[in-house]
Amino acid sequence: VQLQASGGGLVQPGGSLRLSCAASGIIFSASLMGWYRQASGNQRELVASISNGGSTSYADSVKGRFTISRDNAKNTVYLQMDSLKPEDTAVYYCNAYGRRYYGDQPKSYWGQGTLVTVSS
Repeated sequence: VQLQASGGGLVQPGGSLRLSCAASGIIFSASLMGWYRQASGNQRELVASISNGGSTSYADSVKGRFTISRDNAKNTVYLQMDSLKPEDTAVYYCNAYGRRYYGDQPKSYWGQGTLVTVSS
């Protein structure tokens, strides 16, 4: 299973970024997808998740500013981040919880992370 995250970078406070995560080797349409982040010195935390049915969940700190979405035709999950704050600075990781094939046991898989820096 490969999860290729992209879209990170440097942005000013109040700006926007869109992260993408392309998945392969997993039954994407049946997988729970999520974005986590880890700031320097902190534990990794869940930012947002989206179920195979499209139900979404967000951390309180990003509600109303971040939007998670998925495109099952492209095996890709997105994280639209608006009104970014310096405290959003972190490495963002894509996560997939699902099966590689029908009959497999579901497992959690991680991408390599993409750095988001919010600074003036």
